[in-house]
Amino acid sequence: MPLVTFVKQDLTVEVPRGANLREVALENKIDLYAFPSNLINCRGRGMCGTCRVRVDDHRVLSPRTLQEQNKLGWEGKEYRLACQSHVLGAVAVVTNPRKIAGWMNHPTYERMKESA
Repeated sequence: MPLVTFVKQDLTVEVPRGANLREVALENKIDLYAFPSNLINCRGRGMCGTCRVRVDDHRVLSPRTLQEQNKLGWEGKEYRLACQSHVLGAVAVVTNPRKIAGWMNHPTYERMKESA
């Protein structure tokens, strides 16, 4: 059975293969949501993007869903929605990760940076 390590919480749990990452976190009382998202979120339907996590190896999770691609496609493969991710192997998870790129690093703004 795969191990899921929640880095910030310093907690490692053994989960069955195919377990949903959001459900694993909530069962272990790990808060995936920053305020006010802890009050208002889509409850695991992949619509809001508030359960965003960073993983050390994206290959040990299920393939990205269309919802994930729409929400996180530009951020890199290591960013996933916990509600859409199923654990297939050992993985380290960082909850509530800081964005690695500011809004100016989004591909939409590349031309603006070139002209500056």
